[in-house]
Amino acid sequence: MDKKIIFGELIGTFVLVFFGIGSVAMTVLYDAFNLFEIATIWCLAVVGGIYVSKKWSDAHLNLAVSVGFLIQKEINLKQLLSYSIGQFIGSVLAGLAIFMIFSSDIVSFETTHNIIRGLESSKITAMMFGEFYPNPGNKDLTELSTLSAMTFEAVGTFLLMLMILLLVNSNRINPKLIPISIGITVGILIVFIAPYTQAGFNPFRDLGPRLVSAIMGWNTIVFDLKQFGFITVYVLGPIIGASTASLFFKTVLLKHKK
Repeated sequence: MDKKIIFGELIGTFVLVFFGIGSVAMTVLYDAFNLFEIATIWCLAVVGGIYVSKKWSDAHLNLAVSVGFLIQKEINLKQLLSYSIGQFIGSVLAGLAIFMIFSSDIVSFETTHNIIRGLESSKITAMMFGEFYPNPGNKDLTELSTLSAMTFEAVGTFLLMLMILLLVNSNRINPKLIPISIGITVGILIVFIAPYTQAGFNPFRDLGPRLVSAIMGWNTIVFDLKQFGFITVYVLGPIIGASTASLFFKTVLLKHKK
């Protein structure tokens, strides 16, 4: 395993997830931000995560993106393992940090709203960590099938991965602007998809904090999604989307370019 990659992905993913889910926590607890403001914070979190980690790794910060680069043969399976370990640890640490910072605020919110942690009603606070569909914060959407949710996540990640590949393979864009461009892409996608699935696009961004919430009292309710949605929607969906984008780029766009 490559310790340099693990360290880079760990700190980058920590920054990305910490500020990203922190904005969700502030919104759930204090109604601090609207959708566009949350998207902007996620945009900045992505940019910050890339900048702090790119010295040690290529700043994937996302298992789906790493799989996409594996298909491009930019990394091998051994490196994929290093990227995955760093991303997972970083996401778990970020989830723990957010819980510790907001633990008393969460208790106060639960008391005020008569929420018992671990029951169905506590999904409104659990969504600060892992994601749910339909988005518990979207009162206008009461039903969303697993297939639809998975499609949202796959399409969003497809577009993200395709944009990343176009940017890193372009000779026309200043490399220093690539992190900003990726962050803006994430922000735009969040605006369109978050009302439905909370817009994960990143397996460990969801799974790491979700595991933290399960340990910290929400228990099995955080895994109570139809058709194992915490895996099918938020892990497989992004991986399928990124893999499809990588194959499309490799077999269609690159050949057309030649």
